[in-house]
Amino acid sequence: MSIQPPRPRGPSLNALRAFEASARLGGFTAAAEELNVTPGAVAQQIKNLEDWLGEPLFQRTSQGVRLTALGEATAGRFSDAFDQLGEAVGHLRARASTAQISVAALPSLAQCWLMPRLPALRRALPDLVISVTALEKPPNLIREAFDVSLFFSEAAPGADEIRIAEDRIYPVCAPEIAASVSSVDDLTQIPCLRDGHWQADWQVWLRRVMPDRPVAVTGPQYSLYSMALDAARSGGGVLMGHDCLVTPLIERGELVRLFDLTVPTGRWLTLRTTRPVHPALKRFVDLLAS
Repeated sequence: MSIQPPRPRGPSLNALRAFEASARLGGFTAAAEELNVTPGAVAQQIKNLEDWLGEPLFQRTSQGVRLTALGEATAGRFSDAFDQLGEAVGHLRARASTAQISVAALPSLAQCWLMPRLPALRRALPDLVISVTALEKPPNLIREAFDVSLFFSEAAPGADEIRIAEDRIYPVCAPEIAASVSSVDDLTQIPCLRDGHWQADWQVWLRRVMPDRPVAVTGPQYSLYSMALDAARSGGGVLMGHDCLVTPLIERGELVRLFDLTVPTGRWLTLRTTRPVHPALKRFVDLLAS
């Protein structure tokens, strides 16, 4: 008669993932956002892990949570382990016969830069299914199932990154508005449109253009750059244009560039890919970056 004694059970993978994300991101709420669950679910998973372990991994305070000595000493190993797991999944996908490309992009880039290019990409790559997800923050391409990300970055490009265009800004507006603007001072009498993601654009441009004399501008704010662009095109005011996003509208005459004063923001439109790059992804990236 065979003997099959019960074996000790280890912690769940979800509990370990919740611990690693909370440790790396500094709290349950940030971990919940990354893992696409509620903060309560993260807290419960970590409690389950602590109950299994018999010791706390986090100290709970009114200001939030912080790692205990035990949590601090072990969190890095779990980050390394989940990175290795993500890389293994990436290798698996790269070697599979895939015809799907998943792109993560800043909403403004997804709507104003990428979407106009998709018809040509799909004609050139008819066998590929290209999906686009708009995100406010760059994803972790090691951990998340995206093949490409498109975001503005100030960092020097790494081995898996391609700089596509420098981010330069200048005011733009509809032709009928441009006719009433002859100097920077006129901007104080016209609504100056703002994008919620780039709230400092006007201050950055004005400080560079008028360093010795402050000019105060006011106007409505929009949560999406595409909405602010629509408002500018319809005569709603002057928008701080990002060159790589507004150039096609200027070329079509829908927007007019005000003044000959361009200010670089220090950022670059940067394309990043997963590693290794499978053949279908390489064709996609080569066309997108050309």
